[in-house]
Amino acid sequence: MKKTLFFLLLLLAGRTGQAQVPAMSSYPSASAVIFLDFDGHTVDGTGWNYNGPIFCAPAGLDNTKITSIFNRVAEDYRPFNVNVTTDSTKFLTAPLTKRIRVILTVTSSWYGNAGGVAFVGSFNWGDDTPCFVFSALLGYNEKFVAEATTHEAGHTLGLYHQAAYNSSCVKTSEYNGGTGTGEIAWAPIMGVGYYKNMTLWHNGPNSYGCTNLQNDLQIITSNNGFGLRTDDYPNTLSQATQIGFTNSLFVMNGVVEKSDDVDYIRFTLPVGSRFQLDAIPYNVGTGNSGSNVDLQVSLYDNQMNLVKSYNPGTLLNSVIDTNLSNNTWYLMVEGKGNSFAPDYASLGSYSLSGRYTPGSVLPLRQLLLKGVIKGDRHHFQWLIDADEAVTEQVLEVSVDGRTFTTVSGVSIDSRVYQYKPLSSGVLRYRMKVSFDDGKTHYSNLVALRHEPGQDQPRVLGTLLTGNVIAVNSPGSFDYVVYDINGKTLMRGQLRNGLNNLPATTLGSGMYMIRFTQGGNQWTEKLIRP
Repeated sequence: MKKTLFFLLLLLAGRTGQAQVPAMSSYPSASAVIFLDFDGHTVDGTGWNYNGPIFCAPAGLDNTKITSIFNRVAEDYRPFNVNVTTDSTKFLTAPLTKRIRVILTVTSSWYGNAGGVAFVGSFNWGDDTPCFVFSALLGYNEKFVAEATTHEAGHTLGLYHQAAYNSSCVKTSEYNGGTGTGEIAWAPIMGVGYYKNMTLWHNGPNSYGCTNLQNDLQIITSNNGFGLRTDDYPNTLSQATQIGFTNSLFVMNGVVEKSDDVDYIRFTLPVGSRFQLDAIPYNVGTGNSGSNVDLQVSLYDNQMNLVKSYNPGTLLNSVIDTNLSNNTWYLMVEGKGNSFAPDYASLGSYSLSGRYTPGSVLPLRQLLLKGVIKGDRHHFQWLIDADEAVTEQVLEVSVDGRTFTTVSGVSIDSRVYQYKPLSSGVLRYRMKVSFDDGKTHYSNLVALRHEPGQDQPRVLGTLLTGNVIAVNSPGSFDYVVYDINGKTLMRGQLRNGLNNLPATTLGSGMYMIRFTQGGNQWTEKLIRP
């Protein structure tokens, strides 16, 4: 007998256009299929049709957003032996009990105010019962639509919500909203991932009790006729895959398929060289947006002894910049947790780009850059420990972690610098230092986040799961909280520092909070699940 439980996600509204849907597939060889249907569909003869056929209009999304949504969802399902596709022919040729149609549509009035809805376990029912994602109610926001798509497809694969509980085992939210800020901020896919960059499968309490642990990966791979992908690189040093250089460069791609998966490769340097490696998780934009794996890369020598592990704490990508002798060297790539995300499902695809510069020898013992944010300015200081004299210093910045541009040249005697950034988001900095022996070297990377308006009050988490609205204020500001219809619910004044505003009277829905000071005002949205 089919389960009749279903689940939904709440959210917002907006509008945009519709385009011809490009045909894309994440893993064409897989027999199991998750079909993302953007161009409209008529649903009839299913458990949804209690009032007759449902005529679903297209999603109202252009090609750019469709592609971004597909790429985000495909990366969520990358570890599995399943094909995420926009090609209906792939769906129609898949076995009936190993496929699901996810209808992304503006048509939602037949159901109600929800971001999406699905029957739990319907992936293997064999009768083409679809699930739905309501793009208009998600504001046509590609991040929101992608999160809802993965989430609703997850329900069809047998998953319930990952919920949040306090220390007394009392449910504080139907949806676990995760934790953290920046690109390593984390939330469960089956919680609510709209507001966190790194959304992962999770092993935690579901919505039926704090002791009901739901192991997402185990459930997905046990009940739906497919498992994890075949491992693409060996898991032992002795069997490491040999990577060759072309014009002193190599590039390779891989997938971390499961929590204990490690990928080993080896390379041989013909001469002593400076070796540089960029390990980058798959992403759809700056700040490793849409990435699902926090990469750690470890370097081993020709005797297979660990030299060093590289894993910047606030970034998902890793960088190696060191001197190596002419020998064979080994790299181990793995997914790790961080200060916000557990190690459980740091899984996904990545690329490695390695290069060597023959005969380059570091003239210094240490080149260390540190940075902090003070108000709207980024402050830096650095240490250079070297025998050679400094001839040039340049502070460089990158918005994507790969391409760097000059912020400013700095006098050779200075070891401090500050400025007000023009770009927003996570900015990565490094010092480029040249010495009188003709060699140029780079410091470690420092990541700082710049958001315009850092001199204004900021809500610390727009998803309300507790009884307070936490606001960090740089001074005295007036505030007003009002509902979506413009009705004022409360008002008051902020003091400098952290302010906890009462939210016990706010029920489920969307609210606005407006801050004012003199002739300036700022508004942020609040969501109560």
